[in-house]
Amino acid sequence: MDAFVFPGQGSQYSGMGKDLADNFNVAKLTFEEANDALGIDLSALCFSGSEEDLKLTANTQPAILATSIAALRVLLEETELRPAFTAGHSLGEYSALVAAGALDFADAVKTVRQRGTYMQDAVPVGLGAMAAIMGIEGDALLQLCQDAAKGEVVAPANYNSPGQIVIAGHTTAVERAIILAKEQGAKRALLLPVSAPFHSSLMAPAAQRLQLDLESLTISPLLCPVVSNVEAMPCNEETRIKALLVDQVCAPVRWEESVLKMKELGVSRYVEIGPGRVLSSLIKRIDRSSEQKNIGDVASLKKIQG
Repeated sequence: MDAFVFPGQGSQYSGMGKDLADNFNVAKLTFEEANDALGIDLSALCFSGSEEDLKLTANTQPAILATSIAALRVLLEETELRPAFTAGHSLGEYSALVAAGALDFADAVKTVRQRGTYMQDAVPVGLGAMAAIMGIEGDALLQLCQDAAKGEVVAPANYNSPGQIVIAGHTTAVERAIILAKEQGAKRALLLPVSAPFHSSLMAPAAQRLQLDLESLTISPLLCPVVSNVEAMPCNEETRIKALLVDQVCAPVRWEESVLKMKELGVSRYVEIGPGRVLSSLIKRIDRSSEQKNIGDVASLKKIQG
């Protein structure tokens, strides 16, 4: 049984999607659709944008989503692979919802651009941060965050894989948490190159603004269940999608639990669709018995076909 999984921020790089757009008309048309929806040349940003521009979250989010859906459409056109479930890491959940037929692609790309803008606006640049903590988990990490907070916000934001949890909050609180983690024997504790403290309570203003946007969107019946970040459970009820997307802005990404749930339900192969192989690496650590495939360019497509 296959699951299609979609990456979030941190997977972007200049040139993403260009190979597919140059070789497959369906990919080229996907980027043109995104350009039309946004009224900007998103394809130029993906194909030749600077690292500085690509890491701005209002650009990153639609760029990764467009690249992922271009790759998805090529995969569906060129292979017989079809998913039993879809799932995505943070932003990737929007790609997963497009893949499951719940969200229209043009609506999704416009929504995630706004989502990125709202997230960046919620906390001024420099006042929020995220850090990867490796080797401290569970109650010990929660206690560490409480000790580091000192009246500010710092808490787990991404439960990525065994031994790897990302925390988010006020920059000064995150920095204190890094020091405490190292003192307590963490294997690694380092700041991440992101522009805002995603999936923390500091994102509440962004969630409120996003909720207003989502109210006008049409959610269609799902072709397959989407495993949500918030619950780490399959959702096949279109009436619940909007609330889950709002909650996702401030809630931790429960990726490890999501993969374990899909394993429990019979998934044995994961196809990562979009730029990079971040999720494949995480999944390998979570479910060593599973098979990982990916498509982000022509070479990786050929591996799947071969």
